[in-house]
Amino acid sequence: MTRTGSPRLLREINDRAAIETLLRSGAMTRAELEEVIGLSKPATAQLLARLEEDGMVVRTGLRGGGRGPRAQMWAVNGGVGHVAAVALTPDLIDVAIADITGSLLAEHSAPMPKENTLAAFRETVQKAAALAGLRLDALSHVVVGTPGAVDPATGHLGFAPHLPGLVDVDLPATLRELLGTSVSIENDINLAALEEMSSGKAVGVRNFVLFWPADEIGSAVVVNGVLLRGVTGGAGEIDSMQVPGGRYGDQVDSDAIVALAATHGISADSGLEAVAHALTTGTEGRAFLSDLARRIALGLANVVCVLDPELVLLSGGVAQAGGETLCELVSSELRKLVVPRTPVQLAQITANPVRSGALHSALAVARERVFGLPQRA
Repeated sequence: MTRTGSPRLLREINDRAAIETLLRSGAMTRAELEEVIGLSKPATAQLLARLEEDGMVVRTGLRGGGRGPRAQMWAVNGGVGHVAAVALTPDLIDVAIADITGSLLAEHSAPMPKENTLAAFRETVQKAAALAGLRLDALSHVVVGTPGAVDPATGHLGFAPHLPGLVDVDLPATLRELLGTSVSIENDINLAALEEMSSGKAVGVRNFVLFWPADEIGSAVVVNGVLLRGVTGGAGEIDSMQVPGGRYGDQVDSDAIVALAATHGISADSGLEAVAHALTTGTEGRAFLSDLARRIALGLANVVCVLDPELVLLSGGVAQAGGETLCELVSSELRKLVVPRTPVQLAQITANPVRSGALHSALAVARERVFGLPQRA
């Protein structure tokens, strides 16, 4: 591999390449690392010695070499940075703590109170950090995923009246002061989309829409590999879009889905329960799912007409409960409404997609600060 520039710049470039490789692949021998980054044996040995002296890498044991000598393994030192990922809902504060390699160290959740929200938030994050053996000020970065959107000009959280105590304040500044460390706020569905780009159905997809019906109504839009946030952070908030019959969100939230199910003779306490039950109730269930798919497609049609994306992903509990059946019905209804023949598929990330997206986002920030690695997406 040919490199040009000053010796110091070349060292920094090679160091970053080694760190990025170890973060991506896990512990490696010197020979394995040498092969990936394209340096000579002496240069790789010097690089590892330099990074070890700086505390960036550690020795993690030996790998058996068959008839030959056992080889030393090297890995990124997870202790050089720690992050917190927080998923907020109107009911729950869910926190995960990880080291800079992404290894999960602790999880903790608590109910979202109706009052003293900020105090409860700090207490929950502090408890999670303590479970990981950390103080709050040891966190390199915290990413919070929340319904609504933070206006970058004011710091105020919009589209989230269901989160009292968090709306009428400069939220990023308030949480930074509260936790004593750097904090980023991101829309929850945007984070789910980032996670799909990282390890789900949208890996390698440049243009797509992720839609989340029912409890977290909204969408995320990715154009040319970049998440579209909008001037005020409100891009994708299609729950407030006006459609025939009123506000779109009022037609695809959990209560509306329950009411729609009831018109087909299906009794349920939540939208998720109604959809899951419909799959086992024959003709009535199919008719209900078709009506629900028509409602979902109505909102998606407006987005698809403007963007003509490669892919539409349905995410969240209701979408997963409906499975491939709901996807096929939404796809069929969407094709009646728009010219583009955009595939409709289920999102792949089903376990804590918002918190997982927040974790990846927090790690990207921490790795840029500690290692100088560029953030992607």
